[in-house]
Amino acid sequence: MTTLPMRHHPVRVLFLFIAAVVVTAVVGSLFSVSAGEDYLALQRPSWSPPAWLFGPVWTVLYGLIALSGWLAWRNGARRGELLLFGANLVLNALWTPLFFGLGWFEFAFAEIVVLWLSIVALIVVFSWRSKAASALLVPYLAWVSFAGALNISIALLN
Repeated sequence: MTTLPMRHHPVRVLFLFIAAVVVTAVVGSLFSVSAGEDYLALQRPSWSPPAWLFGPVWTVLYGLIALSGWLAWRNGARRGELLLFGANLVLNALWTPLFFGLGWFEFAFAEIVVLWLSIVALIVVFSWRSKAASALLVPYLAWVSFAGALNISIALLN
């Protein structure tokens, strides 16, 4: 596969990566208007974080994800690698409607496993382009790992 053209100004492309993660966040927020209340109404494990923590964590993670994609692009990421990045964002956006919108906790857990695998794949392929791009995804993987454990625990308790 060929690389995407580098003829675009790097700052404009950075804004495209930021826009992509903002769209992902907005899709999630459309289905999580009452997520804090819904979350508090669920039976949760004793180690579950407070509802207020999710927003700040995801804000930081989305910034890291955007920067990671941009760094990979700057270092020659090919079309397939960037398509994987986009697929990861779609998977990310799907979880909230499954979990909060539909209350399909088990299906949301299956989806988060696929999301987790896509993050691992991104870390691997981005490492070929930029160690920094790859490293920026590690907190995302850690949080999704934690979220997966929380998801399955909630599914079992409810």
